[in-house]
Amino acid sequence: MSTTRKMHAGEAHTDPGLVRRLLRGQFPQWAGLPVSRLESGGTVNAIYRVGTGLTVRLPLLEGGAGTLDHEARWLPRLAPLLPVPVPEVVAVGEPAEGYPWRWAVHRWLEGEVLVEGAEYGTEGVARDLAAFVTALRKAGLDGGPTAYRGGPLSTADSETRSAIEALRRTDEPFDTDAITAAWETALAAPHWTGAPCWTHSDLMPSNLLGADGRLAAVIDFGTAGVGDPAIDLIPAWNLLTPASRPVFRAGADVDDATWERGRGWALSMAVIQLPYYRHTNPVISANARHVIGQILADR
Repeated sequence: MSTTRKMHAGEAHTDPGLVRRLLRGQFPQWAGLPVSRLESGGTVNAIYRVGTGLTVRLPLLEGGAGTLDHEARWLPRLAPLLPVPVPEVVAVGEPAEGYPWRWAVHRWLEGEVLVEGAEYGTEGVARDLAAFVTALRKAGLDGGPTAYRGGPLSTADSETRSAIEALRRTDEPFDTDAITAAWETALAAPHWTGAPCWTHSDLMPSNLLGADGRLAAVIDFGTAGVGDPAIDLIPAWNLLTPASRPVFRAGADVDDATWERGRGWALSMAVIQLPYYRHTNPVISANARHVIGQILADR
């Protein structure tokens, strides 16, 4: 479910009329196609379907606009190396009609957005996700930027502890002492000592599309780059069931320390997201609650 409430200070307003005006002014070949907003738990972009074969992505914040060139550069090089479809950028638009940032037109990808739990966290999806993160890890493209969350887990320590304290002040039914203990266990895991490798770095369910019990596509590569592969293990807790989690781990072929750091990243993201989005993004806040519950049960 999407929300009409703004999630961020300084968030841009978007609506189908704006999309039509932007297309009319810059890409008139698509201006006559129907436009509708897609329901999404995304926090960085508003996504609109245009006709049957395209989407328009409008960043909600200035920082999101900075990822457009990044995707346009790297997605064509990554796509042939990956086992599932990824976005294809077909055009990049300029600020206009009161909208302040650059925006993008992508090719439509088939599939439904995945949601945490038994219906979507199947062993088939687990195997497909493992194949995806393994292929990305082995991409070997030189010159990649540092991935978002690509450094040591300790870089998130201050923000995570602040978020745990913010969570403590809410009415959420979680044992924040247990959350702190789980976080400190993850922090104690040995750091990554291998060569930096390619990661997606934001494998939230809202960035995963599925069909017929399998992974159909992976979207939103704005955070992709090189770093510690642990960050791409977060679907183990934000999507997969306890029964399918070992299938993912076996396919991803990671050691105990990397698995523990992955659990730490999943926990950090969830405890940061929940206090921030609990009143503005029901999809993200529900997933954050799910992750915290899974990790506390998994210890």
